[in-house]
Amino acid sequence: MNVLNDAVLPMLIAAQQPPCVSIYQPTHRTHPDNAQDHIRFANLLKQVEESLALNYPQDATAELLKPVKALVLDHGSWKYNLDGLAVFAAPGFFKVVRLQRSVPELAIAANSFHLKPIRRALQTVDRFHVLGLTRERIVLFEGNRDALDAIRPAEEVPVTITDALGEELTEKHQTVANYGGRGGRAGGQGEMRHGHGSKSDEVDKDTERFFRVVDRAITEHHTKPSGHSLVLVTLPENQGEFRRVSHNPKLLQEFVAMDPTGVDLEKLRRSVWEAVEPRYHAHVQGLLQQFGTAKANGLGSDDLQEVAEAAAAGRVGTLLVDAQKAIAGRLDSASGKVVYDSLLDPRVDDLLDDISTLVEERGGAVLVVPAEVMPGTTGIAAIYRF
Repeated sequence: MNVLNDAVLPMLIAAQQPPCVSIYQPTHRTHPDNAQDHIRFANLLKQVEESLALNYPQDATAELLKPVKALVLDHGSWKYNLDGLAVFAAPGFFKVVRLQRSVPELAIAANSFHLKPIRRALQTVDRFHVLGLTRERIVLFEGNRDALDAIRPAEEVPVTITDALGEELTEKHQTVANYGGRGGRAGGQGEMRHGHGSKSDEVDKDTERFFRVVDRAITEHHTKPSGHSLVLVTLPENQGEFRRVSHNPKLLQEFVAMDPTGVDLEKLRRSVWEAVEPRYHAHVQGLLQQFGTAKANGLGSDDLQEVAEAAAAGRVGTLLVDAQKAIAGRLDSASGKVVYDSLLDPRVDDLLDDISTLVEERGGAVLVVPAEVMPGTTGIAAIYRF
């Protein structure tokens, strides 16, 4: 199973040859909670089979669902779940994605994949990297409000001060505690170096150079490719020094003042989200105010048909979508006309999802938010470009 990354959404959009099967379910990381995950998935698969049987021959359905059924029987793969699972199948296409966020159960066959939970999991507004920093080493995490996981830094990113400076490391920084392997990597610990006694100018210069190298590597190989904000977790005496040399445009002013060495992951997640949550809410509130102004001036709408037509015309600049709501129907992407229907029909998906895809194809931005954040009850709100 693959962990979600930014390449998944374009891949799924490109692979949408009907019938498209999308199955979502919450999963569990540990035993015994994860022991029932594959059984729940099998029940969702039955719902998909019943839907497909309404309009597709049995032979075609059997071939389409062959890899999905094989997944049910692969008990080993269910031992290493995250918080959610998404499975996609179409003629000649099969993709399994693990998610750092729990998702409601959904099993749907339609003319396109259901992608709203994937969009929400990928959006950068509440997704971030966390850099745990000491004067000798780093650890890197990726997460959101719901989960935080350690990730393997890119090969170009130095994990210890020795990785960064090598032979240029001054002799006064050479008191070594050797733990074997490249520091901080999954499966190995690595070398940690400790400065003893008073801090010499040479050691201070080593630290500054280490911070500069780390900042440059994280920016180039993690921040720029992902677009994620970067949250610093370090002792107070380090954060000012790192910030002084940093050129990372996504480094947040908010930071977590703690030693990241050996910290409890759940405690770290809570601390990081407490630091960045006000920024997330300020961003969403700003969009809500923009929507209110735009709607009052005829440049916004929360009427689904009006928004669909505006999306088809390329007028939607920003779209807010309710994460919990689904409206069954079909969308004409050329005209924006919608026809309401039933999700039991294997040609029908969620109109909110289809309009989101249309907005993105026309160069607009989509933000999936909880129901309590939406400005109305229709499940959709659009800010127009013109």
